[in-house]
Amino acid sequence: MKIMLVEDEEMLSAIVAKGLRKVGYAVDTVFDGEEALVYYEMNEYDMIVLDLNIPKIDGLDVLRAIRKKDTDTKILILSARAKIDERILGLDEGANDYLIKPFDFGELEARIRNLLRRNFSVTPATIMLSSFMIDTNAKKVICNNEALNLTRKEYNIFEYLILNKNKIVSAEQLVEHIWDSEFDPFSNTLRYHIHTLKKKLSDFSDKEVIKTIRGQGYIIEDAQ
Repeated sequence: MKIMLVEDEEMLSAIVAKGLRKVGYAVDTVFDGEEALVYYEMNEYDMIVLDLNIPKIDGLDVLRAIRKKDTDTKILILSARAKIDERILGLDEGANDYLIKPFDFGELEARIRNLLRRNFSVTPATIMLSSFMIDTNAKKVICNNEALNLTRKEYNIFEYLILNKNKIVSAEQLVEHIWDSEFDPFSNTLRYHIHTLKKKLSDFSDKEVIKTIRGQGYIIEDAQ
C-alpha cells in the first residue's frame, strides 16, 4: 500500500516514514501543502497522512482541495491541533481519522491498517484463501501451520491481489500501490517479485494461486 506523508518537521517525517516502510508500506514524504497537492495529482495513494501546520498551504486547505475531487482516498490528520473544535473541523472537512501529536507509532500504524481495510470488500484482519491464511496485522502468510518466508514486497503483492480477488490487477496498479515514486517503471523488479512469489506459493499448493493474464495483469480467483 502506498502512503503520502505530509509533515514539515523533517526529523519526525524521517522517523515516521522509516517506521511505515519497515512494516511494508511504500511512502512518499513531502514537506509543505503546495508540494502535497502536486504529488497528489501525479500519483495514486491508498492513504494520506496529513499534518495541518505546514508551510505554503495550510493542511486544512490541502484537505479541502483533495475532497473537492476525491472522496475515496483515506486521509488521516496527524496534528498538534488538539482542541475539540479543531478535531471536529478536520473530520467535518473530510478527514477519515484524527490523531493528536505526540502519538505512539503503534497506534498510528493500527489506525492506518484499520482505514486501509475499508478500501476493500474484505475487512477482517485475517483473510482465508484455500489453505492460506493471511494475517494483515502481522503481515504474514501461513499455510498448514507454517509461515511462508516472503519478503515485504512479495507479501504486499500477495495481499493486494487478495484484497482485489477475482479482479485483474495490472502491473501499473501494483507499482502504484506497492512502490514509492522513485520506482523505475522500466526495470524488471515487479516481474522478478511475481516470479519468486509464485515459486514460493507453489511449494504449498498444487494449483496456480496467482494467474498471469497476458497483456492485462495478474489475478487471484476464489478457490474452486
